Amino acid sequence: MTVHLVGAGPGDPGLITVRGAELLARADVVVHDRLTAAALLELVPADCEIIDVGKDPHGSSVPQEDITALLVERGLAGETVVRLKGGDPYVFARGAEEAAALASAGVDYEVVPGITSAFAAPSYAGIPVTMRYSSTHVTVVTGHEDPAKGRTDVRWESIAAAGGTIVILMGVGRWPAISARLLAGGLPPGTPAAAVQWGSTPRQRTVRATLSTLADHELAPPSTIVVGSVADQHLDWFERRPLFGRAVVITRARAQAGGLADLLAAAGAEVITAPTIEVVDPADAGRALTAAADRVAGYDWVVLTSPNGAQRFADAVGDIRRLAGVSLAAIGPGTAAAMAEAGLVADLVPPRHVAESLLEVFPSPGDGHSGRVLLPRAAVARDVLPDGLRDMGWEVDIVDAYRTVPAVPDESLRERIARADAVMFASSSAVRNWVSAMGDAVPPVVAAIGPITAATAGELGMDVAVEPGESTLGAFVEALCEHFAQSAGQDVPGSAS
Repeated sequence: MTVHLVGAGPGDPGLITVRGAELLARADVVVHDRLTAAALLELVPADCEIIDVGKDPHGSSVPQEDITALLVERGLAGETVVRLKGGDPYVFARGAEEAAALASAGVDYEVVPGITSAFAAPSYAGIPVTMRYSSTHVTVVTGHEDPAKGRTDVRWESIAAAGGTIVILMGVGRWPAISARLLAGGLPPGTPAAAVQWGSTPRQRTVRATLSTLADHELAPPSTIVVGSVADQHLDWFERRPLFGRAVVITRARAQAGGLADLLAAAGAEVITAPTIEVVDPADAGRALTAAADRVAGYDWVVLTSPNGAQRFADAVGDIRRLAGVSLAAIGPGTAAAMAEAGLVADLVPPRHVAESLLEVFPSPGDGHSGRVLLPRAAVARDVLPDGLRDMGWEVDIVDAYRTVPAVPDESLRERIARADAVMFASSSAVRNWVSAMGDAVPPVVAAIGPITAATAGELGMDVAVEPGESTLGAFVEALCEHFAQSAGQDVPGSAS
C-alpha cells in the first residue's frame, strides 16, 4: 500500500519523469489537480479510477483536508495511488502536508519530483533564468501566501535589494502590490519583466514589459512572472513552431492516434483526440481470420489494406514462418509500416494509397500457383479491390479482420472541438461518423488524407482545404503547417508585447 506523490511537470506531458510515467501505467487510482496535462491520464490502465480534485480559483474546489483524507483512505485500502500534482509536489504545492498526513496514518508514500514551472515556463518563453555575466542567482517566491497565517513572510523590498532574477509563482492577483513593493525596494521602473501564462502548453502566452508597465497588460493565472534583466531575452523556440496556438482535432481511433498526435504536438499544436470510430472485433470474434491464418500457406498473396487489418492479421498468424512462399501487398505506407512493426515485409506497395492503384500494378495469376488471394479487411469496405482482382482471374477470399463502430463525443469534448482551428480525417468512415455525431459542426479548416477520404468529405458538404500529395502522416502534418503558414498574415498566433 503506497501513495505516490508525483510531480506532473508544468503542463507539457513530455516533461513527466520516467518514474512518474511508470507509476501512472500501473496505478489503481489517480488523484489529479487542475494543472495536470490531460494527456498524462491516457497513460493509466483502462480500469484505473481517475479522481479530479482540481482547485479552480473562479469555481468550486475540493478542500485540501478532503484530498488528504482521500489519499489516506485509499492508501490504507492497499491500492496503488498516484497523487498527480502540477509542477513539483514540494515547490509551492501542498505535497509536504499530504506526505505528513500519510506518515501520521502509517501509509507508505513516495515522492517523485517534477519539473517546476518556475524554471520550465521561462525556458519555454525563451527566457533563461540565469546568465553567466548578468544574473548569477535566482529567487523563487510565491505571490500567494496562506491567508490563514494572518501575516506575510515575504520581504519584497529585501528581495528587490538582492538583485538577480526574481521568479514569482501565483502572483497575478497581487501583482500591482508586489510590483509597488519591488519598486520601493530599489528596482528601477524600467527593469524588464515578463509573464508567461500556461507555460509549456499550446495555450502559452508571453507578455513582455517592464516592472512598472506589466500591470498595464491583461494578465491571468496560471502565470509565472519573471523580473530581471533576463526577462528581456528573446530566445524563443516554443512559440515559433508552425502550429503553435492552433487546436487540431484528430479523428483516428484512440489506439492509432499516437503517431499523428506526436507529430502535431511537435509542430506546436494543441491536439484534441476525438475518435469518430472505435475498432472492435468482427462479429464472429475473429474465428474466420484465425481459420484463414491456419491455411495461409495455400494462398499466393495476402493483401492488407489498413494498419488495423495488418496488425490483426499478424496477430492471427503468430509465427511469421507460416508465411513462407506467400507474397504480401500493402495499400499505403501506413499499412506497410504496421506490417514492418510485426516483422512482415511488403512485397508490393502501390504508388497511391487507393485500391485502384494496387490493381494497376498487381500481377496476373501465373502457372504453378493456386491463383488465390486472401483479403483480411474491415467488415464493411469498398468492393473495388476484390472485384478487380477477380476480373484479373484471381480467386479472392475475404475475411473480416475487424469492425468499426461509431464513437460519440461527450459534452466536454464537444466544447473543445467547438474552439478548434482544424480537423484531420484519415478515412471515409471517420468523415461519415463525424457527420453522424456532430452534424454540420466542423472546424474552419478540414484536412483529409487520400483522395477517397477527401471525396467523401466533399460529398458531405465539407470544403477540404488541406490534402497532402503523399499519403503519410508526416506529409499530412506538413501540408497542414503549410496551409496555416500561408494564412498567417490574417491570423498570427504567438506572443503579446
